[in-house]
Amino acid sequence: MMPVAGAHYPRTTGEFLAWFRTDEDCLDYLEWLRWVAGAHYPRTTGEFLAWFRTDEDCLDYLEWLRWPDGFICPGCGHAGGWRLGDGRIKCGGCGARASLTAGTIFDKTRTPLTVWFHACWLFATAKDGISAQHLQRSLEIGSYQTAWAMLHRLRQVLVRPGRDRLAGVVEVDETYIGGEEPGLRGGRQHGKKVLTGIAVEVAPPRGIGRCRMAPLADASAVTLTEFISQNVEPGSTVITDGWSAYPAITGHGYAHKPVNQKAARAAGADPGELLPAVHRVASLCKRWLLGTHQGSVDEAHLPAYLNEFAFRFNRRRSRSRGMVFCRVMELAAGHSPVRYRDLLATSRPRPGQAPPATRGKPPSLDRPPANRPWRGATPIRSG
Repeated sequence: MMPVAGAHYPRTTGEFLAWFRTDEDCLDYLEWLRWVAGAHYPRTTGEFLAWFRTDEDCLDYLEWLRWPDGFICPGCGHAGGWRLGDGRIKCGGCGARASLTAGTIFDKTRTPLTVWFHACWLFATAKDGISAQHLQRSLEIGSYQTAWAMLHRLRQVLVRPGRDRLAGVVEVDETYIGGEEPGLRGGRQHGKKVLTGIAVEVAPPRGIGRCRMAPLADASAVTLTEFISQNVEPGSTVITDGWSAYPAITGHGYAHKPVNQKAARAAGADPGELLPAVHRVASLCKRWLLGTHQGSVDEAHLPAYLNEFAFRFNRRRSRSRGMVFCRVMELAAGHSPVRYRDLLATSRPRPGQAPPATRGKPPSLDRPPANRPWRGATPIRSG
């Protein structure tokens, strides 16, 4: 296939500047150059189904992601070994035996890899994500807890270690995530809702760039400065409202540009237009939580959901959903194991609910052909 101007490479300096505004844009393009559609990742659902028909296919792809140039022992770093009858690989240096799933989020899983791969595909390719209940029904998973834990394990891998902070002009604000509370007044009053910090890059001509979101303990100068320091590169221009805690960031290498909502309201202007990017992202996140997850998000797990939203939002211009799937799989293969007990907000089981281990594992999607069962069924007569 010949490269197409305007699709595979920029035609002008203006397009170049629009394409590669941030390090994240450059990283996404490098990933696109490194991964070849149809060779390194499936382009469509049809290709996905053809690639990963059996658990052995999935295991081989996982091995290729972990060791594309051949096996390297996780223990001693020796390159090379041989495969044993049980599927593990014996290191040619130290003699240790390594499982292909050991050291990943698939470590010691009882769920077949075909089910895991389908879950990853649905998770990565669905525009608005997928709920645990939908995943359970789609893949015949025996318990809701198993489907919930699978999705939360995937959410744990979405934050790339050492990822670049936001840069340039960044809008920062806080919002509350949660339902309405009667009698609770004031923008920063405490209640059951979770105070959440939002930072969004702003730059023409594409408008909104990347975003970062995280729960905040309070709206104090210390907390807000820490949030900005973790998510915004020093030297950036930070636009905020007139809250008294924000001027403290000037002592940490940021140019602070406050906008006064009271003055805008007095002048007859809409205060919501002063920070349009951060308000739009906050609205999209709340609608996503209410839509895909029906607003059923525990406070202890909110950071994971915010990371998922930011991951999806920052890749909304990705050239291929299959590449997003490949990226999720690469992160999953390189992430340390996540145990079920580490995902729980409380160690106390709910009454009347058995733990997932006692309900049996879901059936593998590696199945023999059904040979058109409808041909042997009794025809359905209407009327």
